[in-house]
Amino acid sequence: MEETVKIPQKNIMGKIHSIETFGSVDGPGVRFVIFLQGCNMRCKYCHNPDTWKLEGAYKVKEQQWVRPEEKSADELLKQALRYKSYWGKEGGITVSGGEALLQIDFVLELFTKAKAMGIHTCLDTSANPYTTEEPFYSKWEALMKVCDLVMLDIKHIDAKAHKELTAQDNGNILQAAKDISDRGVCLWIRHVLVPGITTDAADLKRLREFIDTLKTVQRVEVLPYHTLGTFKWKELGIAYALEGVNPPSAEEVQLAREILGAK
Repeated sequence: MEETVKIPQKNIMGKIHSIETFGSVDGPGVRFVIFLQGCNMRCKYCHNPDTWKLEGAYKVKEQQWVRPEEKSADELLKQALRYKSYWGKEGGITVSGGEALLQIDFVLELFTKAKAMGIHTCLDTSANPYTTEEPFYSKWEALMKVCDLVMLDIKHIDAKAHKELTAQDNGNILQAAKDISDRGVCLWIRHVLVPGITTDAADLKRLREFIDTLKTVQRVEVLPYHTLGTFKWKELGIAYALEGVNPPSAEEVQLAREILGAK
């Protein structure tokens, strides 16, 4: 007899890293963006390493923990609705991270309540927690029914290079992309362009071939690598692996956009 998957209880408290009330790059229109705490990936270029641990980040110099704020879906929706008049026809709520799917119970409750209010919902994810095993998968299926858009960050198409870059495999991430597409959920694909790591033309062509197998991709974005978050690594006492790596040139960005069919 199969174990019944329980529907997440109400009033789950989400661990919140930060909130942006007028997000303009995290989905269509103006967005109320909720950044959740926690991520299992260890991307070498991560600009928010303070989101990695669910319990928060420890700043070495200050010798203190920065704990995530905890809020319920109802509290966040009440806050978000204050800005609804600015959203227009395209805006809404985006949940990002860290990795939002590590708190899937919370996101499911938030999106279910948001959809009941007619709010456009967007999930910004790298899909690292994705699995077809229970109890995750039933929650995933329910989440996709109340998710209008998934912004999926594909770090690298090559399995070995992906693990070197993020310390995690990419097989389940690519599987998640196909799952989202097969369900008819709209997809935006994002790819961070790092010189010497994700700029290889052959890899970009392989990524394009994979993207072309997906049926619901509305947009592809190339995100040039930057060093704006490197100070956080120092604050947390973590060695920055990409020290000395510069942002990609305009030519590298243009080539990547042409290969991937990016806007």
